[in-house]
Amino acid sequence: MARSVFSDKSCSGLSSYNGSKSMKRQVFEKLGKNPAFQRVYKNGRSRANKYLVMYVKTGESGPNRYGFSVSKKVGNSVVRHHITRLLRESVRKNDALTKEGNHIVIVARKNIKNCSYEIVDGAVIHLLKLHGLVK
Repeated sequence: MARSVFSDKSCSGLSSYNGSKSMKRQVFEKLGKNPAFQRVYKNGRSRANKYLVMYVKTGESGPNRYGFSVSKKVGNSVVRHHITRLLRESVRKNDALTKEGNHIVIVARKNIKNCSYEIVDGAVIHLLKLHGLVK
């Protein structure tokens, strides 16, 4: 009988596995459909840098809710999804540092196409500071 690769308990990465099919980590709350985005665009403030535009609607109750927009101008679907994943990771990492009660939409600009995670993360933090959302 073949021995399973995952049966070895000494593997440190699998020690927290609880048997569920999904091992998703804790994530931030997302904005819903198009009307939620439109409310933020219409009633929120915007700040921009070389790579991103951030719209923030303050005065909401509950935790921050985030939405991402990466248009076809940025690149094909592979590039757009890569940028979206970088933005989501940056927001996930920095969500604990931001004040609560905001709806935030982050729009990617064309210049972000070939940026590393460090640059994207720095751009997100820069815009959070411009909006005064950092605790």
